[in-house]
Amino acid sequence: MNIKEVEKLLTDVKTGKTSVDDALEVLRNFPYTDLGFARIDHHREIRTGYPEIVYCAGKTVEQVKEIFRVMSERENNAVGTRASQEMYDAVKSIIPEAVYFKMARIISVQKKKPHPPDSLIAVITAGTSDMPVAEEAAVTAELLGNNVIRIYDAGVAGIHRLVDKLPEIRKCKVVIVIAGMEGALASVVGGLVDKPVIAVPTSVGYGANFGGISALLAMLTSCSSGVTVVNIDNGFGAAFSASMINKIE
Repeated sequence: MNIKEVEKLLTDVKTGKTSVDDALEVLRNFPYTDLGFARIDHHREIRTGYPEIVYCAGKTVEQVKEIFRVMSERENNAVGTRASQEMYDAVKSIIPEAVYFKMARIISVQKKKPHPPDSLIAVITAGTSDMPVAEEAAVTAELLGNNVIRIYDAGVAGIHRLVDKLPEIRKCKVVIVIAGMEGALASVVGGLVDKPVIAVPTSVGYGANFGGISALLAMLTSCSSGVTVVNIDNGFGAAFSASMINKIE
């Protein structure tokens, strides 16, 4: 439930279109539903502008299925990150309109279509191996109501692959840069555009990459102004922040 839906409910009560008892029934499980193993936050969209998003890793298939069932019944958009094919199959069995983005590992059930702003978010990767994290970012941003352009495999080993895309990148309001290895691409992009850059270090790389630590430290110590950094492989976190920036008027 979002602010507009609460306003409509209260207006309907005021005008007599909806009875007090019916309104109370709508609000009965507001602001959350307690499932025992999870308490689903229906109030989050009012507080933050976005509904609760489910981190599926570590949960059982049945837990994910039940969470999606409750969110769907409340007519909430539901997004599950780091979800397996098995989790999706279980959700699909009770919610036929559920969609699975395999590379991004995201389950989506959209009850209400968002209205994207005219401005764009760019998602850029250093290499093809960074695409799973990039797709988590790109798909999340789209599901949160944004238009996204993807520019993949444009790392510093062949910087000309980035340069010829600069006109497209400069049209965007915010840029997400995803890189493993030494993570240099974020600094390069940060020095070429006048947009906020959100850097995502990935765990892609040989042994000295230390599972993404080398990219993380390089991005944190970037000499390019305007580069901020999220956690290793956190495409979702980058997309959420980028969406908030993109929707500022």
